[in-house]
Amino acid sequence: MPPRHTYWTIILEGGPTAFRASRREELLPTLKQLQSRHPDTVLKWFARGRLWNSPEEAKLYSLMKRSGVLYSKRGPDWRPGGEHRDPRERFKKKPQAGRPYRPTGGTRRHGGGRGRP
Repeated sequence: MPPRHTYWTIILEGGPTAFRASRREELLPTLKQLQSRHPDTVLKWFARGRLWNSPEEAKLYSLMKRSGVLYSKRGPDWRPGGEHRDPRERFKKKPQAGRPYRPTGGTRRHGGGRGRP
């Protein structure tokens, strides 16, 4: 049995109706009756929050999405937005010229490095 959120539904005048079934054959008589008065009535497959023309189309899209075919143009370092670099980079400490890099964390002694008498 398919998951409960996958079913055939009748789309009448661009909107969904309450006519739903797991098998297409169950809705065909109702579809023919509605098409006699509303020629734009269609039968669509609902799965994953979207309407599809067939269950095969939904499965194909799912396989393509999982395999990465849909997003093959993006590299592994792709980030959303216009700037494609790490936004945390500007907060990292950089060594100053002429001074050796010293990590923070108490490497200095009291009194500027002089020993106590």
